[in-house]
Amino acid sequence: MDNNDIKHLEFIQSIIDRMGRNSFMVKGWMITIVAASIALYAGSISDYSSGNTAFILVGILPTLLFWFLDSYYLQQERKFRGIYNDVAQLTTKEKRIDVKKFEMPLHKYTKGKYSFFGAVISRTIAPLYVLTILGLCLLWCVMS
Repeated sequence: MDNNDIKHLEFIQSIIDRMGRNSFMVKGWMITIVAASIALYAGSISDYSSGNTAFILVGILPTLLFWFLDSYYLQQERKFRGIYNDVAQLTTKEKRIDVKKFEMPLHKYTKGKYSFFGAVISRTIAPLYVLTILGLCLLWCVMS
């Protein structure tokens, strides 16, 4: 492995780090918006009414949007990890995709764990968003 390969791996690693930070930020924004919608609901409660439960349901749409955005970042991160493994020659020769120096061929990584659907149902992403949506629905049912 020469200096160009090492520099290529450093570029790829910096992109992987950036995708991970973006995913973390998306989760933080999702939690903030859901908490804000619940706080708006709690603020709408008065002595004479039970509050506007629409505020609870408003949290579901951003949760879905952030779920898909987070899945996109995970998909991109997985693709770059695949490129990293191929450049570092960590995969077997049969499974390795040929990557030229300083090339980032994302279009070659599309099936299996590199698919968008694979990222959506990932065990690192799906439970957070599914439980958040179910929690909002349950809160709405209880408070309606």
